[in-house]
Amino acid sequence: MTTVSLFTAGVTILLIWFGSARNPFVAAYAFIRELLTSRKFLILFALMLGVLLVNSFELKWEAALGATTDFTPWFFAIEGHFVQHFQQFFHAQWITEVTAFFYVIVFQALLIASLGIYASGKNTVFVHAVCYTVIINYLVAIPFYLYFPINEVWSYAPSGAQFYMYEVFPNFDAAYRPLSGINNCFPSLHTSISVSMAILAVRSGNRRWALAACVSAFIIVFAIFYMGIHWFTDMIGGIVLAAIATTLAVKWAQRSAQPARLPLNAESSI
Repeated sequence: MTTVSLFTAGVTILLIWFGSARNPFVAAYAFIRELLTSRKFLILFALMLGVLLVNSFELKWEAALGATTDFTPWFFAIEGHFVQHFQQFFHAQWITEVTAFFYVIVFQALLIASLGIYASGKNTVFVHAVCYTVIINYLVAIPFYLYFPINEVWSYAPSGAQFYMYEVFPNFDAAYRPLSGINNCFPSLHTSISVSMAILAVRSGNRRWALAACVSAFIIVFAIFYMGIHWFTDMIGGIVLAAIATTLAVKWAQRSAQPARLPLNAESSI
């Protein structure tokens, strides 16, 4: 995990540098300053962290529910061996290494870099929008994970898919399974979060960042199939969720990012 954290930090710095054309440490300063000077953003950021914390308890709640229903056969009946054929067609060692890197590391860096880039550009609306987007994505996904369990493709024997992640990260289960269950597939949060960051990047008007975010999202979505993790239906659910989340997030952010207005009598007395 230490190696992953270091790589994530390094990729985040590179993404901020490319997406903002500014010193990444200036972006970090701008983000911290926004936290310290804006009570609204401080509360919103804390809510986002709170939702991420809630998600970390999802597996414990799922175990407490004792649900035994498995909806995976439904998805297999619809899709058949699509994922197996997809990953076998593209399988190559270098593709495995690149997709694993994007799935594990760039995915995290994309979210963190988004906050830094918008903060450095003083784009308060999109700093807020990132937080709202993450909150909406997780609040919608968690109930599905609890009450509509879908197993990862590779773990469902009839699918014939393989889990190529082990070729790059043999200890993947020990490091990540406590955070993401094997039946937390629909909707795909790797799809929804990465596509959400790409949509926000495009809407922000920052062409450099839009290019980086869109390319990253494309590779991450490619990776969910190549690695044998998600069903095609998971991806569709993730894209729909991303579209809804970003639409709502930008609308809410346009309101919350507005500076508080002085009372009318206070304005007239100035």
